Amino acid sequence: MFWKRKPKKQEGHEATDSAVEVAEDTEEKVDDAVGSEDTDTEETTEKAATEDRSADETETAGSDEAEAADEKVDSDESASDDTDEKADEDAKEAKTEDSEEEDEVVEVGVTGPDADGITRVRTAGTFEFDGEKSEIISNTWIVEADKDGVVVIDPAHDAEAILKVVGDREVYLVACTNAYSPHIEAALTIAEETEADIALHPREMRAWRRVHGAEHRPEIEVEGGGSFDVGDLHIDVLPLPGTSPGTVGYYVSQLGAVFGGDTLRKGEPGMVGGIYIDYTTQLASIGENLLTLPPDTRILPDRGPSTTVETESRNFDAWV
Repeated sequence: MFWKRKPKKQEGHEATDSAVEVAEDTEEKVDDAVGSEDTDTEETTEKAATEDRSADETETAGSDEAEAADEKVDSDESASDDTDEKADEDAKEAKTEDSEEEDEVVEVGVTGPDADGITRVRTAGTFEFDGEKSEIISNTWIVEADKDGVVVIDPAHDAEAILKVVGDREVYLVACTNAYSPHIEAALTIAEETEADIALHPREMRAWRRVHGAEHRPEIEVEGGGSFDVGDLHIDVLPLPGTSPGTVGYYVSQLGAVFGGDTLRKGEPGMVGGIYIDYTTQLASIGENLLTLPPDTRILPDRGPSTTVETESRNFDAWV
């Protein structure tokens, strides 16, 4: 793993149909009588004309039949194309519906890995903030970095459930978006079990100590504008202050995904314990650092279903 404090500026044979023409040589017998010769000639001429007409009619009929056959083939092909196109559309719709239904699941469980090698582990826990406790279900994201290892983002309440999904793979990095307990609760256990480094913004250390004490510090101090090279992935760190002073996001452009923690959830800016900590700063982070990413970028939050930059850009004006 390599951590940077600033981002990278980054003939073939010609096919020929041959026709064999067969010429029939006809020898005419000449009668001694001139009259007989003339009669034979007239009969021959008339017969030839009749044969020519018959050949023309046969050719015309054959041409008509060929055209009719071509039209039928074209019609069949068109119908087949329409059927295939409809089948493709139905498959896409079914896949989208399945994905949406799967994404809306709020129970504890595991979803994925998806086509990009991203797995979501949903675990349940208690979040205490400002003297109030609430039962929540949080997302931990496990991202395949290469065939041997993963990055674990925002390890929430249940280390055992997360490690079960990791399996025999190596954990290259435990990356936390901030130090509220739903983002770090299982971080130490996972790091110790897998000998992985933990990444966290230095301004989150006070909140970190409330959960894990002062003796265990994250090995990597991340800052907005920095970047990681982990396995086959290049990860840019985005500054997302607002819910806390040191909140960051982890953007993987090659996967078209950003892990934004509690900054932005589907349809709304994220709250902490039911309130907004610094709404103005949070909106600035959303507008300047999340919604400026490519429109099809997936936003994978700390809680609830995923969304996209394009979808949330349409909601932004309503939040200002």
